[in-house]
Amino acid sequence: MKETKFICIATQYKDTIYRVAFNYFKNPHDAEDAVQDVLLKLYTSKKDFESDDYIRNWIIRITINHCKNILRMPWRRRNITLDDVTEYNLVYTESENELLTEVLQLSEKYRLIIYLFYYEGYSAKEIAELLHLSESVVTTRLSRGRRQLKLKLREV
Repeated sequence: MKETKFICIATQYKDTIYRVAFNYFKNPHDAEDAVQDVLLKLYTSKKDFESDDYIRNWIIRITINHCKNILRMPWRRRNITLDDVTEYNLVYTESENELLTEVLQLSEKYRLIIYLFYYEGYSAKEIAELLHLSESVVTTRLSRGRRQLKLKLREV
């Protein structure tokens, strides 16, 4: 990949990679490491990207796979609490941070789908393709995740 093209793509998608990785790790340091690893994979990739959508999908898929691989490592322990997560201000307003905190408390199968749908703007069909699930599974998980969020937000 040409260096100028890489710099352009990296600049455009580094925040997306960070947010997806943060969604998995709930830790800014691990998310930053994931950004570096994914961008390194992009730089060394010999793929010829057809379009911007293809690049975006490829990057998110690589990020998801990378995060899952890291979480499978036997030495990997999750020691950060959700209280620590709220200390790190992402690029959201206070009310969005409160909502994001509630989203992060959902189980992984709901959390990632809700994040991709609402924060990254993917459709259910696109999420299904990214996560290798059927579209009906994605819509069901969206519905159940929304229901859980609704209950949690009523408690608050």
